[in-house]
Formats: sequence, C-alpha cells, structure tokens
Amino acid sequence: MAIVLSVLFAGTFVMGCAEMLVAGMLDLMAADLAVPLSAVGALVSANALGIAIGGPLLTFLTARLGRRPVLLIALAVFTGLNLLPALGAGLEAFIAARIVIGAAEGLFIAAAITTATSIVSRERVGRAMAVVISGFAVSSAVGMPLGRLLGEVVGWRVSFLAVVLTAAVVLAIALLVVPRVPGESEVGMLGQLRFAFAPPVLAVLAVGTLLFAGVSAAQTYLVPFLDGVTGVSGPWIGVCLMGFGIAAAIGSFAGGRFADAGAAHALILGAIGVAASLVAMMMWGANPVVAVIALLGLAVCSAGITSPWQHRVEHLAGPGVILAASLPASAGNLGDAVGAFSGGQAIDIGGVPTAILTAVILAGVSIAAAIASRSLRPARRSQRASPPQETQPATAQ
Repeated sequence: MAIVLSVLFAGTFVMGCAEMLVAGMLDLMAADLAVPLSAVGALVSANALGIAIGGPLLTFLTARLGRRPVLLIALAVFTGLNLLPALGAGLEAFIAARIVIGAAEGLFIAAAITTATSIVSRERVGRAMAVVISGFAVSSAVGMPLGRLLGEVVGWRVSFLAVVLTAAVVLAIALLVVPRVPGESEVGMLGQLRFAFAPPVLAVLAVGTLLFAGVSAAQTYLVPFLDGVTGVSGPWIGVCLMGFGIAAAIGSFAGGRFADAGAAHALILGAIGVAASLVAMMMWGANPVVAVIALLGLAVCSAGITSPWQHRVEHLAGPGVILAASLPASAGNLGDAVGAFSGGQAIDIGGVPTAILTAVILAGVSIAAAIASRSLRPARRSQRASPPQETQPATAQ
C-alpha cells in the first residue's frame, strides 16, 4: 500500500514540477523565442484550461475502464508530450500540447485518487487523498526555483528532459506496482453525470471555487505585495516564496487528517483561516514579521482544505464518485483564473492593497457558503457503490 501511494504521489509531484518549470522559465522562453512574455504565458493558461475542461471530460469518457490503465495512459501521454520542447517544437505546437497535457493531468488526478482510496480503510480515505494531492503542493516549493536553475544552466528546452526522464521512471514503477481497480459498473455513464453534478455537489464545488478565487487574487500578486507593501526585496522574496511552498506542503499533508475527522468542519475552518490570513495581510502587511506569518498561514490553510474539499465532493456524489473525483481540480483551476483576473482588475483600480481586499471579500463569501453547505447530504446512496464515507465528529451527528 505504501509503495502504491508513493508512486501516485510521485506522479502528481512530477506533474506539478512541470507546471512550475514553465512558470519559472517564462522570461527565458520569451527571450529565446523572441515573443512577448504574454505569448509564453499562454502555456500556463493552456494547461489550466486542459485540467478544468479536459480532465472531467476524459474522466467521464473513461469511467467504465479500470483505473489502472487509465492512470498509466494519462501518465504516458504526459511524458510523451513534454518531450516536444526538447525536440524543438515551436510555441504554437507546445501551447496545443499543453492543453492535452492538462487534460491528462486532470485524468491522472481523478484515477490516482480513486486508486488511492480503494486500497485504504474507510477511516483513512482523507489521508490517502492527501498523499496524492500533496504532490502538487510539494512541487510548488521546489519546482519553480529548480526550473529557474535548470533553465539558466542548460537552457529551457533541455530542462524538459528532466521532467520526461522522471516521469518515465514513475511510469515504469507504476506499471509494476499499481493494482487493478475496477471502473464504474453500477449507475452507467449518465448516472455518473447525474450524481456527480447533483445540486449538493455543485454547491460544495462552488465553496471551493470561491475560496481558491480569494487565494489566487492575493497569491498571484505576492511578489508585488512583498516588494511594494511589505518592503521585502531581493533574495528575500525568493526565500518567502519557498517558505510559502513548504508551508503549503505541510498544510496539504495535514489536511488529510482533518478530512478524515470531518470534512465539512475542516472546510469551514480552512476558509476561516484563509480569510484571517488575508485580513492580516491587508491590515498589517507593512510589517514584515506579520506579513510573513500571514503568508505562511495562507499557505497552510489554503493547501489544507484541498483534501477535505475533495473528500466532501466525493462523499456527496455517492455512486458518481469516479467522475466527481475530477471536479475539484477543475473547479480549483476555475477559481484560480477568476481570482487572478479579479486581483488584476483590482490592482488597476487601487493598487496591490485593493487586490488583497478583493481576496478578503471572496474568502469571506466562501465562509458563509461553507457554513451553509455543512448540512448537505447525498441525495441517494447506493448500497453497492463505494464512495468515500465522510466521518463527522460526534458533536455533528
């Protein structure tokens, strides 16, 4: 079991590193290709679009297949397409490939979570989810600085070979150790749609979308915030960003235990923690000590709610759990896009402090939505299905 979970973690880790690799080398790629930075930035948007739309679509289309071949095919597609830059592919071709890569990532996440939760006891489902999801959180701490270093030393094209080689190793090990997990066999594909997009599921997806929009409205502009509001500059910005990534990794792992203890409560507490951190940034951001503590709190809480959110969505989806497993990643990317856009518009109006205020408002709304969604229950629970069973604290029964 531990080996399988480690391989699934490694899969999401290398996928997260590929995303951070692009983010860390945007200016190097733009200079080498002689295109505007915004043109290269389309690589980030293309990947997010692939996860948000392609992930659920591919998960739906492959719902009847066993999770093992789906997982392996998704990882193989990811590995192969990331080889294109090293082979000299142009920007347009790589942008198109990034859409497919994002879709493969979304499919892999859903299949990996379903696989992970199938090999653990019911009371450890949240922790199994956290192992898979934490691969992305850990990659955020090391992927961007590593990508920058590789880009400067060996060039941006060769840097993708590191991703390909690592992914190939993970794929080879996965072929040996990942067990067979059956696909959907009870409600059919239309049933997957009906249960995965039931009103309670959509309501909880909206909670996470609002929350991640608030996080993104601030996180996207952390460097201008640190430099222009807090007064942190130079190498200390890099230290703060790495600290943010490490704190996110810690929060992501811890979130699994909170999910097992009571996902609905954990989602509310996480939203409150995010909002409190953002309020501290808004009110006392000029104080470097307070600002750094608030940033770490934001990282821990925002990453900590991912597993409870995933757990809650799958619990409410009941027999539609296979398709529902792909929806939080999709909704989270939507929230990131909305938050980054809202924060950018706010900066145009009143500068970076206005972006933080926007983040506070979005996080505040997510608290109310999380509280309102606390009592939601699955519309129907099939006796033959095996969705994650949400554990509630004794006081919440």
